[in-house]
Amino acid sequence: MKKQLLVVDDDPDILKVLKANFELYGFDAVTAANWAEAHDILNNQLPDIIILDLMLPDSDGIQICRLLKDQYPRIPIIMLTAKDSVFDKVMGFESGADDYIVKPFETLELIARIRACLKRTMPVDSTIVINNLEVNFSAHTVKVKGKEIELTPKEYELLHLFITNRGEVISRQFIRKKIWRESEIYSWSRVIDVHIQHLRHKIEKNPSEPEYILTVSGAGYKFRQ
Repeated sequence: MKKQLLVVDDDPDILKVLKANFELYGFDAVTAANWAEAHDILNNQLPDIIILDLMLPDSDGIQICRLLKDQYPRIPIIMLTAKDSVFDKVMGFESGADDYIVKPFETLELIARIRACLKRTMPVDSTIVINNLEVNFSAHTVKVKGKEIELTPKEYELLHLFITNRGEVISRQFIRKKIWRESEIYSWSRVIDVHIQHLRHKIEKNPSEPEYILTVSGAGYKFRQ
């Protein structure tokens, strides 16, 4: 089944080009020139991903993004905007955007980012088994060698994040944005590493030589395929 994209932008030329390119790459694209049109569309159908312009004639893109994340937290949002300052990007991510791309942009880059967002948000199987590790996402239970272990809420969120992105290197910044969204964690803080170490002690046979949560020097962590 084709993935459906909702593109919200007040530039009719951009909407026309994006719709044509998205359909060329195998997506279904629905467009809206303002927030009112987008709101009407969302009342009738939910897309798999939203491409949102930051500057719209009838509402502020940051506020829209926050509203969308409150109402539809599972739908990824990519902000598409001419604003390229660090402040604007930080505001975009803190409002809940999953990615941020600046105009002008290359279509292939935007397609790649859309696919990456969709992959990260794909629902995982209810139960997944990897060697001696068994995780039931419906029941929120984790077993090692058939024995149920107790995880803290943050440890469970970390494990869920790793498994939904297994095989990919994920940075500490990405982990912070997804799990400690409202907290101030500074670059020198060891909070994330300490939580990962605690999780390793619970699921790894030998935490000092992990087989599940691998450290990627200078980049972050990766959960084995």
